[in-house]
Amino acid sequence: MPKPVALQLYSVRDMAAQDLPGTLKAVANIGYEYVEMAGMYGKTPKEVRKLLDAAGLKACSAHCAVFDAAKREQVEEEAKALGYKHLVSGFGPKDFENEESIRAICQKINDAVNHFAPKGYTISIHNHDWEYSAPQKGDLMLELCPKACPQFDIYWVKTGGANPAEVIQRYIRRVKLLHVKDGPATQEKKSPMTAVGKGTVDVAAAIRAAEKGPLEYLIVELDSCETDMLAAVRDSYNFLIGRNLASGRK
Repeated sequence: MPKPVALQLYSVRDMAAQDLPGTLKAVANIGYEYVEMAGMYGKTPKEVRKLLDAAGLKACSAHCAVFDAAKREQVEEEAKALGYKHLVSGFGPKDFENEESIRAICQKINDAVNHFAPKGYTISIHNHDWEYSAPQKGDLMLELCPKACPQFDIYWVKTGGANPAEVIQRYIRRVKLLHVKDGPATQEKKSPMTAVGKGTVDVAAAIRAAEKGPLEYLIVELDSCETDMLAAVRDSYNFLIGRNLASGRK
């Protein structure tokens, strides 16, 4: 059975900043039933929850300040109000410069797991290309954080030079969220991205690999796009649904 498809709202951040209610309704009209949060757009968590409910959307997860110990109360307040249990964040290229810096972020990750996991939350780490360029420093991070889940971004894994399906397979028992993204995926041209299915990433192979584990959601994300963003979001949905790689409301 295909997994539900969600949209990372960062994709439509410009629209959402201008008209959050209208943006959420447009996303729902495409067929998405779930979204991954990326901020509150100047509103309270309760206000955002009302807008999601009005659009017929559910929040499955959020990119948030989960690894910032000073913001734990805020992270939990937002999660409770919006009803999600998956907390996600990532780290910059400087955090992977050497083993010492990697061990430092792993301390933050493990501290977050120890704080949030007993409360029923899952902690996931989102990657970019720098974790999967040779040598694959993301492997050391995941080895040092055995109770955290990788939220593999298949586009950035490929951009780094690794095979997304193979990387997923190495950590198959820990992958609950997958970022589905497409585009040129080369160091020479990292962006803008394309609608899913119109780039160079073997999306189907990555999803089929992830389906062998405890995968819960497929999350479409475009950091940027040369075409109309909402059209790309729609094309991505239609590609995944049309090829039976994901499930949605249409």
